[in-house]
Amino acid sequence: MTCWLRAAVADSSLLRRWKTRLRFCFTMKLQWFAAVLCLGARAMAGKYSREVNEPRPGGADDEQTVEFRIAKLNQVWEKAKRMQMPPVRQAELHSDLKIQEKDELQWKKLKVEGLDESGEKEAQLRRNFHVILAKYGMDGKRDTRPLESNSLKDHEPKDGDTFEDPRLDKLWNKARNSAKFSDEELANLRREFQHHREKIQEYNLLMDTVSRTEETHKNVIAPLEGDAKEHVLQQKHTELKQKMRDLNHGFERLREISHKGFSEDSEFREPRVIELWEAAKRANLSRDELDSLKEELHHFETKVEKHSHYKEQLELSHQKLQHVEALGDREHLRRTQEKYNTLSEKTREMGYKMKKHMQDLSNKISRQGLQHNEL
Repeated sequence: MTCWLRAAVADSSLLRRWKTRLRFCFTMKLQWFAAVLCLGARAMAGKYSREVNEPRPGGADDEQTVEFRIAKLNQVWEKAKRMQMPPVRQAELHSDLKIQEKDELQWKKLKVEGLDESGEKEAQLRRNFHVILAKYGMDGKRDTRPLESNSLKDHEPKDGDTFEDPRLDKLWNKARNSAKFSDEELANLRREFQHHREKIQEYNLLMDTVSRTEETHKNVIAPLEGDAKEHVLQQKHTELKQKMRDLNHGFERLREISHKGFSEDSEFREPRVIELWEAAKRANLSRDELDSLKEELHHFETKVEKHSHYKEQLELSHQKLQHVEALGDREHLRRTQEKYNTLSEKTREMGYKMKKHMQDLSNKISRQGLQHNEL
């Protein structure tokens, strides 16, 4: 009897020890499983969190600051900084990316509401993005794409040529040597020629983008079929035709000024503003609408001139920063860097507001002109 009791007690102790070990192993596995779930949840939360998709607070020296709410625009911006673009050109790129961001975020809202079923707006945004990449040499074709125009391909630059187009160069040299213009008028005319050259470049970039897009559509099954696809292609060519008409109007204006000089009643000085004013006069607007727009354009011209001043100051600030870096004075370098960063941020901000204002004015002129034509 005593032996049986001893054996029972021993078996009971062994059973308790096994139960304790099993509980310990089970608890450890639960803790490990919970840790894996927690890490997974954090990873998913990080992917879709506001912190990832919206800019983080930080100073100009904070390299982790996210500039844009759209990932591909951030990638372009980071690549631009690694390319060490000139400061003014980098500021211009930042403004263009901000406009692209605004347009894409607006389109996402339209898409949710089912207001872009044809895909027309989406296709336009995609073209605009490719044009930005090409404009700043970030499309993989940098330094290989010739600047084409309606000119002869074998044109060789000569003394005095500055606009990479023989028609513009010939017109400019004739105006410069005509003695019809004061120094200030000649400077204003030069800005108009430079603006026209930029418009030619934009047209060529857009035409190249449209051509490549159409070639891609021929080799893949596009989501748009039938009438919807045809409508999108038609819109692309309509946009190209309008830009070509604008180029022709712009060149005719330059030719007229070069032959006759500036008229006494010239309303504006800045090429962008002149372009908008000429478009408004062709849009069949009423006298009251033109007067109202003229006043708004005067305000816009002040904004353009102020932005041009800031770009000049940014370039000078960058030159000073390079000079101070060579001196090796850390405290002086820190102060100069802070001033440069502040000026750079201000220039980018003003550039965005100026381009947005120009976009709004252009849309306003187009809408009002369309309404009058429909009437």
